[in-house]
Parts: sequence; C-alpha cells; structure tokens
Amino acid sequence: MQLKIMPKKKRLSAGRVPLILFLCQTISALEVPLDPKLLEDLVQPPTITHQSPKDYIIDPRENIVIQCEAKGKPPPSFSWTRNGTHFDIDKDPLVTMKPDSGTLIINIMSEGKAETYEGVYQCTARNERGAAISNNIVIRPSRSPLWTKEKLEPITLQNGQPLVLPCRPPIGLPPAIIFWMDNSFQRLPQSERVSQGLNGDLYFSNVLPEDTREDYICYARFNHTQTIQQKQPISLKVISVDELNDTIAANLSDTEFYGAKSSRERPPTFLTPEGNASHKEELRGNVLSLECIAEGLPTPLIYWIKEDGTLPTNRTVYRNFQKTLQIIQVSEADSGNYQCIAKNALGAIHHTISVTVKAAPYWIMAPQNLVLSPGEDGTLICRANGNPKPRISWLTNGVPIEIAPDDPSRRIDGDTIIFSNVQERSSAVYQCNASNEYGYLLANAFVNVLAEPPRILTSANTLYQVIANRPAFLDCAFFGSPLPTIEWFKGAKGSALHEDIYVFHENGTLEIPVAQKDNTGTYTCVARNKLGTAKNEVHVEVKDPTRIIEQPEYAVVQRGSTVSFECRVKHDHTLIATVTWLKDNGELPNDERFTVAKDHLVVTDVRDDDGGTYTCVANTTLDDVSASAVLSVVAPTPTPAPIYDVPNPPFDLELTSQLDTSVQLSWTPGDDNNSPITKFIIEYEDAMHEAGLWHHQAEVSGTQTTAQLKLSPYVNYSFRVMAENSIGRSLPSEASEQYQTKAAEPDKNPTAVEGLGSEPDNLVITWKPLNGFESNGPGLQYKVSWRQKDGDDEWTSVVVANVSKYIVSGTPTFVPYLIKVQALNVVGFAPEPAVVMGHSGEDLPMVAPGNVRVNVVNSTLAEVHWDPVPLKSIRGHLQGYRIYYWKAQSSSQRNRRHIEKKILTFQGSKTHGMLPGLEPFSHYTLNVRVVNGKGEGPASPDRAFSTPEGVPSAPSSLKIVNPTLDSLTLEWDPPSHPNGLLTEYTLKYQPINSTHELGPLIDLKIPANKTRWTLKNLNFSTRYKFYFYAQTSVGPGSQITEEAVTTVDEAMASRQVDIATQGWFIGLMCAVALLILILLIVCFIRRNKGGKYPVKEKEDAHADPEIQPMKEDDGTFGEYSDAEDHKPLKKGSRTPSDRTVKKEDSDDSLVDYGEGVNGQFNEDGSFIGQYSGKKEKEPAEGNESSEAPSPVNAMNSFV
Repeated sequence: MQLKIMPKKKRLSAGRVPLILFLCQTISALEVPLDPKLLEDLVQPPTITHQSPKDYIIDPRENIVIQCEAKGKPPPSFSWTRNGTHFDIDKDPLVTMKPDSGTLIINIMSEGKAETYEGVYQCTARNERGAAISNNIVIRPSRSPLWTKEKLEPITLQNGQPLVLPCRPPIGLPPAIIFWMDNSFQRLPQSERVSQGLNGDLYFSNVLPEDTREDYICYARFNHTQTIQQKQPISLKVISVDELNDTIAANLSDTEFYGAKSSRERPPTFLTPEGNASHKEELRGNVLSLECIAEGLPTPLIYWIKEDGTLPTNRTVYRNFQKTLQIIQVSEADSGNYQCIAKNALGAIHHTISVTVKAAPYWIMAPQNLVLSPGEDGTLICRANGNPKPRISWLTNGVPIEIAPDDPSRRIDGDTIIFSNVQERSSAVYQCNASNEYGYLLANAFVNVLAEPPRILTSANTLYQVIANRPAFLDCAFFGSPLPTIEWFKGAKGSALHEDIYVFHENGTLEIPVAQKDNTGTYTCVARNKLGTAKNEVHVEVKDPTRIIEQPEYAVVQRGSTVSFECRVKHDHTLIATVTWLKDNGELPNDERFTVAKDHLVVTDVRDDDGGTYTCVANTTLDDVSASAVLSVVAPTPTPAPIYDVPNPPFDLELTSQLDTSVQLSWTPGDDNNSPITKFIIEYEDAMHEAGLWHHQAEVSGTQTTAQLKLSPYVNYSFRVMAENSIGRSLPSEASEQYQTKAAEPDKNPTAVEGLGSEPDNLVITWKPLNGFESNGPGLQYKVSWRQKDGDDEWTSVVVANVSKYIVSGTPTFVPYLIKVQALNVVGFAPEPAVVMGHSGEDLPMVAPGNVRVNVVNSTLAEVHWDPVPLKSIRGHLQGYRIYYWKAQSSSQRNRRHIEKKILTFQGSKTHGMLPGLEPFSHYTLNVRVVNGKGEGPASPDRAFSTPEGVPSAPSSLKIVNPTLDSLTLEWDPPSHPNGLLTEYTLKYQPINSTHELGPLIDLKIPANKTRWTLKNLNFSTRYKFYFYAQTSVGPGSQITEEAVTTVDEAMASRQVDIATQGWFIGLMCAVALLILILLIVCFIRRNKGGKYPVKEKEDAHADPEIQPMKEDDGTFGEYSDAEDHKPLKKGSRTPSDRTVKKEDSDDSLVDYGEGVNGQFNEDGSFIGQYSGKKEKEPAEGNESSEAPSPVNAMNSFV
C-alpha cells in the first residue's frame, strides 16, 4: 500500500469556491509536508528542489553561480564533484558555498579566469535518510570572437545575374544571430528576390541596378555577452547592357557589343542546397528548419510538400518568403521525404530532403517518491523512450546499485524496483538514469519508511459560510502512516455521515452538494489508523441567497428629461450587501446628474450619450447578483423617420476570366433603402449533382462589385448574389449563366474509415463516401486496402464501386488490421490516404476469471476479488466483468420457484467489486464471468459465502385476546425476517390514565420459543400500551405497538345488564324512536306538499329545474322550497336510492301526481310530472286524493 500524505490547503469560503478547485487539489503520495509547527519530528530523505541547467553557459565578466538547493529532514549537507572527482571547495579561496544551501559562488571578478573553472560539476545533498544528486552541470564561458581580417574585392555583375554574399561569422558560444545592415544601421530590405539564408549568407535570385551599393555589412550579435561584431563592408555594382557596351567600346571593336536584352530569362536552379537530394537530422521536440533558395529570371517562387503524407497544419510555419519550412515540436511521425519546388514561367525544379527525427531520452513514467509504513510493499518505476532506445540504470544514494550495500527488501526488475516488507532501514534515495547518444535523464525518488499516528492539518474550528442551494466543501487535510481512514460526523453525538447525501473526496474533503438551512451546524472529521485517532471540528453556516426583488426596467425617455431605475435587494440578514451601478459594464460617469440612492439610480437632464445599458450589481462576501435595463434617449420632437429596409437584390450578374479552377463574377448592386450595404453573399448551385440546392461560396465587402471565385473540378456552376445591410439580407438575385469545370482526380479521400468485425471470421470496413461535388469527375470508385498490423504481409487491395462498405472474410478472430480507403475516378487517384487501425470480429471469451475470493464486509455487503483473465483469451474488446450471485434456498423453495439470480457488471479491467443489499444470516453462491463486445465467457467455479447475523424485523403481528379484570393475553407471530437466531423477546408496557398520561414503563423478557404470554395482576378497567420486539445476538429489532383495556368489575357489569333487560326501559326507547319517526315524516311531507309549490313561478325563475344539481358540498339535494321552509332534505330520506317510489310502499297512489304512469320522483324529491309538458292538475289547498287515505295523506291533512 502506498501512503498518501494529504497537504494542508488554504481555507476558502465554501460558497464561492467552484467544485473543480477542490477536485484539483494536489493529493500527494510523494512527500511529507515539512510544516515545522506540525510535523517537526518527522524525517524525510533529501530532495533536489533547484539546480543549474545541464548545459550552463556563463558570462566570463561575472561571478560564476552554480545552483543546488535541496530540502529534507534533517536539513541535508552538500558536497560537489568536478570532472568526476571530489571538489574540495575549502582549498580554493575563490569558491564559497551559500549557508544552508549547496549553491557555489566562484568569485572571478576580483581575480581568476572563467576558463579555469570549465568542467562537469555534480552536487550531492545528503542526510541520515539518503543522498540525492543533481544533473551533470557542464560549465562553459561564453565566447564572442572577432571576424578575421580579410580584403574584400568589389563585385560587379550584369543586371539579372544571381549572387551570394557570404557572411561566414566567427564561431561563438552560443552561436551568433546574423543580420545584414548598411552603414546607417538600417536593415537591408529583403523579398522573394533577396533574402538571408539560415547560414547567414545573403542570396540574390537575380540582381537589379537598385541593388548597387557599397555597404553590404554582415553583423553577428552574441546575446549572452550583449556584443555585436561587424564584417568588412561588401561593395556591389550592377550594370546594364548599355553600360557594359560603353565599357567594352573603349577597348574592343564595334562588332563585339552585347545585344539589347539585358540578361536572358532562365528557369530556376537552386543556390542552396546543392544537388537533387540531401539529408537532415533533427531531435524530437526541436524546431525542424528546411531551406531552399533558388535563382532564376523571373524570380522563382518556392513551394513545399511532404511526399508520403501531409504537412501538419497546426505546427507548420513558413518563413523567409516561403524559402524556409519550419515544423515546431517535431516528432518521429514527421520523418520522411520533404520536397521543395522552385517554379517560374520558364520551368520548375525540385529538391528532396530526407528527414530523420531522432530523440534524446524522454519520460514515459518518471519514478515518484514513495512513503511507506513498516511491513508494506511498493514499487519505483522508471520508464523512458528515445531514438535509439535509452538504457536504464539505477543508483542508490548516488552509488551504482550494483555496488551499493544489499537490501533484502529490494529487488530490481529492469526498469522497476520492487520493495516488499520494508523496514525503517530501507529508507534511501534512488536515482534512475536513462541515456542514449543524444542525452540523458536523471531523476531522484526517495523511499521513506514512516510509522506515524494520524494528524489533521486543517485548522480547528474553521467556519465555512455558504449560500443556500450551492455546494459546500469542508476541508480535512490529514497525514498518517499507514494511510488513515476518514469519517465525518455531524453534531456532538451524531452518527457517521453516508454517501447517499454527501460526497467524500480522497483528500478528506466533505462535500455537501446542495447546502440547505438544516446543514448548519458543527461537523467533526475523524482520522484513524492502527496507531491512533485524530479529530477536528469545523462549523457551517448556510445563508440565504441575495436576490433583486425589484429590478430596473427598460426605459425610453426624451432628451433633457429625468429617468429613474429601481433596484431593491433582499439578502441574508447576517451579511452586508453593497449595491453598485454600472453603465455599459463600466463605472458611472463622474457627473452630478447621476444620483445613486439606496434603492434606485436617478439621471437628470438626460443626454444622448446617456443611452446604454445600466446594471445594478448587489454583492455580499459570499455571492453577487445583477440585473440590467436599457435606456434609450429620443429627441423631444422627433421628425418623421426615413423608411429603412433590406437592400434590393443585385442584378446583371456576369462571368468573366473563366479558367479551370477560377472565375470572376461581377454584378450591379440594388437600392440600399437608406441603410448602407455592408457585404455581399455569393452562393452557388451544382446543377450536375445537387440541382436546386444553393451553397455558400464567398462573402465580400459591401463596396465590392466583383469577386474572384475558386472552383472545384467537374461541377456545373450557377451563381447568385445577396446584399446585406443593418436591417437584414436581400432576396437572392437572378441566377448567373452556367459554367462547367473540367474533371480532375479526387483531391480528398473518404472520411470516418473504420474496421470492425460483425462475425469472428470477418472484417467489415466502412467509410463515409464522397458526395458528387467531391468526386471531381465521373466513375467514382474506392480502392480498399488492408493488412494485419503485426504481420509482415503485403497490402491486399480491391477496387469497389461507389459504396460505403466492404467485408473481408476468413480473418482470424480479433486481430488488429491496418486499413486505408482511397478514392479514384476516371481521371486518376486521390492523394495517399491515411492509415487507420481496426479489428476483425470478436468471439466469446474462452477463459473464466480465476482465484475468486469473497470478503464479507458486514451483514449486507460483501467484496469480491478475482484475477484477470489473459488478454489473448478475451478475443475481443474487454467490456468488464460480471458477477452472478444468488441466495441459497431449501429444497421446498427450489421446487416452488426458479432461483432468482442477481447480476452486477463492473466496467473495464477492474478486478474487484462490492455486492450490496445482501440479506443477513443467509447463504449465497456466486460466480464471475468476463464480458467482451460479443458476450460473456464461461463462468468461474461457484463460490459460496454466508452473511453474518443482523437485527430482526418487527414481529409479524401482535394481538391481545381474552381480557379479564386483571389480566391480558398477548399472541404474536415471529418476525418475517429474523436475520439470525432469535435469542428472546422484549415486552414493555405502561398504563394510560383518562387524561392520556403514561404511567411507569415495565420491561419483561420472554423466551424466543414463545408465541403467547399472559400478563396478570393488572388494574381493572385500565388501558395499557404495549411495545414488543425481538432480539438476536446482534441486537434488538424494530418494535410493534398495541393497546388494550382490562374489563370492569363484575358487579357493575351485572347492574348494567339488569337495566338493559327491564321492560320499562325497552318501552321508553320504543316511544322515543316512534316520536322521531313521526317528526321525520312531518318534515318530509311539508317539503313535498303539492299546494305549497307554485310550479309556474319555479319555471320562470329556473330555466330547467330538472337538471338542478345535487349539492355535493353538504350532501343535500338541490330543490325548490316555499318561503316558509328553506331547509333541504337530507340524505337518507325515505325516497329509495333509485329515485322511484313503489306503489306497495304507500296506500296513496303517487302516480296521480304525474298525470299517468310516467310520473316518478325527480332527483330533488319533487315529482317529474309537475315539470313535464303534460297538462297539470289544478292545484288544491290540501293534497286531496280519491283513494283511501294513506299515512302520508293523513299527515298532509294534519299539517
């Protein structure tokens, strides 16, 4: 286990710190924080913190300072070697070492020479835990030598001839920077014709008379010593043919004159480099500079290509008028053949430069400091790459490990040192050296063995203030060896916090994702390891957010008037809010017309320049909020505004200068409608491939009426133009005439090339085809090529039609393939395509995970470990591992239902996982399978495990039976989930008096095998409350409650029975019931008497009485009533539920009220016949009937 040392972090307000800041806190497993107040008793091996560069060029006019700084506990001592032998600084009076440092100061300003101290220096920092060493520091003094004396003859050349003016600067350290100037220290102008090469020479592709001058001077600037050296001036005279003839005339006959042409035009030739090919070698990470300079007349232009690929667009730079190609951060992938092409009107030549990129060693994985506790294991890994491959060697405390003292806890395996069962004597500093012919890397990494109890480095009682609904982060920086575990608690006696609400970070920080008011309080961080415990308290206050409850609003005001913007703020009462006003995101003008009050901003005498956006910003120490409004200033008496509109469409489109790859389009603008045209948009239509679809071609300034358009091959172009102003865009112009370009080979290849197998023995190659516009010609096809990545096979190719897929059959299972797809048409092939990697089809894995182990964490959680399967046996992309687990069941359960298996999948190459939600005191079985893109592999052998006991659930039921005067019998069913072996039941009960106060609580233990229990000697006629729960060896389970009452005494019960059986009592009850029945009948009849309901008035007052609704709010029926009685008829009246009255229910025939057999009761208790369209009976003062009087009629007469 590696020990993680958690650094102390600066406390920040949790409300204002974004999440990423906390997640990016350095969690170091590398070094002990040297806090003198907190960790002053801890030791640490030396670590080099600062040193001079490997190649250290010094100024010989200043003292030499060779830096070497280191830290450690105890503080390290320092020593030096020079050229491989001990450097005794005490014997050299010019050399001193800075106090508490290894930095050397060599005083050469008073006496001595810098050359005396040239050499290779190395610093060693040592304490009782080991020794760290610096790089080899090569000390060399800078040099800026003078030019050698030379006599330079004047140069005379005929107009148009090439020329190279040599510079040949002296060799200095570091190399000089070269530039050409005249006597006035003005840089000489350079161009495509005249330019300076990388070697400092000045090249003329052809000379002109204006090149004549006597002061071509090459300067060398040595930056290290801040000196400039000057070459002797060079004189150049360029003469024309006429001048040359005048010169010859004085010495030769008249027949030997030059022709009238000054110098014949000629094709290009290279001035540098020479020949047709050259070679260039560069180191990885440097800038690759390739140069081609050509002469010719007219002046040739230079172009660059990479023969076997494309130039990296984001790392390629052209300099010196494209004569120099530079690729920054060059890598091995940039190796290859680069071709420069020089071209003028008379021809072209090319030069091929073969580039090889080598690499000094560079880190893949540098060794990291290792802090372990006694008995732990660890590794130091040192991996580097380079070209050629670097050699790895190890040192310990600065001594080659082969001759260092033996350590039984250490074993070397190539680039890895493996430590097992380390002890305190295993502490040391190890050096890894990776070297090849181009350089070396040296890294120090210590192994520090410590045994320390936990310490919390965060300040105690830190207060975190956070805004509600924002995240809060509580720090708990800690240190300990072995690595402590961290727990958080809330409150003085709170339980441990869990991840369902909180987030726990590896550095000990507790995150409250969304802070609420109830999160306010004290939180305790506890760090534990086997050597002890440490804790720290912090406090959290959650504040209300700041809000602007009345925001400024958009305003339009006249010039010279007054405007006011409101800004009313509500904030947490414990915070102080400040309100600031901004105009256009800047400060308000310093003008007395602007008045800022508590809740508003007032601007008087508004001017035109006062218009803009005004922002109210309210902020506290924890948050801020803002709101903005726009002020528009208008004239007091606006004049009628001109009509603004989008431009009219351009017209008169014309195509000229028609070439294979370009054409010139001209047009006439339409009216701009009082808003100047800002730009023209040109679109094209390809009538051959996508007729009717218009695409963007170009945009030009609104002042232009012509555009030179680049064209693609094999396209039938039409163009149209649109104008745009501040209002919007015009309608398109009429289309131009059509113009078709010639066919050419494709200039691009398909994209999205992929190789994936659909079956174990095939490879499906897919790509995104080119569209018709990109085909550049007829007969579009694709050349599909493939070969195995790790084999020596040649490419296999096939040409297919314009499709997007090709299937290669008969491939081995899941093998990497190199794939490329190249486009071609009847004209030729596209450029060489990029190579992509794919895989043939997957098959099911062959091997099951081995060595499956189960660690039961608690009664509901288990941790499963397994060994990964070999990669070759996966036969596909590893998706993860899948655990099948199920609870073992009895034979009767298995007969009743199928065993329910649960599945958990762990993504990637994980070799362990947690099984949550297990049932306590249960037997489980599991197996593990590996999963790839095809499916699952075979299952590992079943592994059985059991969960420990837990607390039981509540008893399934609790009933009180057979109550007597002084006893109650309780019956119950055991818990449905005992989660273990029940040890006993606990019964607690207490009496409840008439005021619902609880009496003393009585506790009773009952054996686990009982399901019935009788309580005796209870109080008669008393209510009791019972609390009942079961227990296992782990503890008590959930409880069930019930209440019951003992009976009263027998004498009182006997008296009550005697009264209830007396005849007089029964007669009295019957009389009361009869009286109530009569009163109900009277009320019903009074409500329903026909003579009391004027039907005509009801129809006038209510449009449709048949649909009067039931009043659902009070349970009554909506109905009519006369002025004497407004009480509604309650539910439960004698009207049957089907709203009809059967004839046998009454002696009075109710049909008569409805004029026929259709008469029946409405929902409101009145007769439907009263409101039907039939002829009504004459109303009578009493509700008379020809039939024998019924009790109802009798009651009507009575009333």
